[in-house]
Amino acid sequence: MRSLAFNTAYWLLSIVYASAAAFAALAPGRGATSWIIRRYVKRMVQAMRILAGIRLQVRGRERLPAGAFIIASKHQSWGDGFATYDQFDDLAFVTGDHLEKFPLLGTVLRKLGAIVVNNCGGREARDALKQRSADAHAAGRRILIYPEGNLARVGEKFRYRSGVWHMYRDFDMPVVPLATNLGLFWPQEEFRKNPGVATLEFLDPIPTGLGKDEFLARLEAAVESRTSELIAEATGRPVTPAVRVLAPDEAAKAAKRTAATA
Repeated sequence: MRSLAFNTAYWLLSIVYASAAAFAALAPGRGATSWIIRRYVKRMVQAMRILAGIRLQVRGRERLPAGAFIIASKHQSWGDGFATYDQFDDLAFVTGDHLEKFPLLGTVLRKLGAIVVNNCGGREARDALKQRSADAHAAGRRILIYPEGNLARVGEKFRYRSGVWHMYRDFDMPVVPLATNLGLFWPQEEFRKNPGVATLEFLDPIPTGLGKDEFLARLEAAVESRTSELIAEATGRPVTPAVRVLAPDEAAKAAKRTAATA
């Protein structure tokens, strides 16, 4: 019943607030649209707590640097965005272009200044990421990115993509790793929700100036190890390293390589 109640509320809230935000997008500036989306996020987090029984605890806010920075987060749940967005007054975020396929949502994303990139990656996606991130950086906004580019199941990980490093290098901003175990309670995009206390934890910022390989290795180690610890903390089971899986685009490339050598 909890899952049914929450999912019903999820769609009702999404339809009402998306419609209101699309109407607000007709106004100059992004103030009105941003205000509505912040209300939407807060209502969704409340619904998670009241209807789904998922309570959020946030750790490590004292580690957040002053000024603009990049948040590089583990992504196990459709609820990750709501939980993280709710922690800031004005957060830019990187998202795939699949969200633009939903009615009205593309207009709202553009008005919010979201950084929309092609899900397939490549040079075009990198260029779009750079150009749209530059706007957010110029405005002094914090930027949220999911460096794996995919929703991972609990206990799994994808390759960490280089887009976050390009932002880190180009804008000379520190990166704050973000670990979470929300996927235990709201797994990926599943209908089923599990009550309990989910944790978001901001980790020590990665200072500017690192090379690509060192930066990505440090980011992945921080996010994955702490995420595993948060999962173990919530389940009472020993820490198990995440298993690497292929993203759809990686799987397609691997299949082509296999066919070429057969």
